[in-house]
Amino acid sequence: MITQIIVLDLVFSLDSVITAVGIADHIEVMIAAITIAILLMMVAATPIANFVEHHPSTKMLALAFLVMVGMSLGAEGLGFHIERGFIYAAMVFAGGVEALNLWRQKRRMRIRMAADKVLATQGERAGVMHQH
Repeated sequence: MITQIIVLDLVFSLDSVITAVGIADHIEVMIAAITIAILLMMVAATPIANFVEHHPSTKMLALAFLVMVGMSLGAEGLGFHIERGFIYAAMVFAGGVEALNLWRQKRRMRIRMAADKVLATQGERAGVMHQH
């Protein structure tokens, strides 16, 4: 997991460098953009890793997003234009579906825990009544 985070950090740092070089005319702006991106990734790496560890389906969603963006870039390189709005809409839709799944999963867990608590309480009562 740590190796994955380091590799992704390096890849996205390189992406930040390329982006900064492409949009900035001043070296100070490039340095600031790269520094902020690296610091942000360092701060966000652990919480994101923990979230993904607890919700493995988000790995597949992230992979799907990367594949979709890669295919879009490949298509652009071959001369086929894909509207960014379609890509963003697909990502928002998929993210919404995943959010609903996570919400449902959390809700089920809470219901299951409450049911276990009720059953445990009833079992304690039955034990007390049996003793009398």
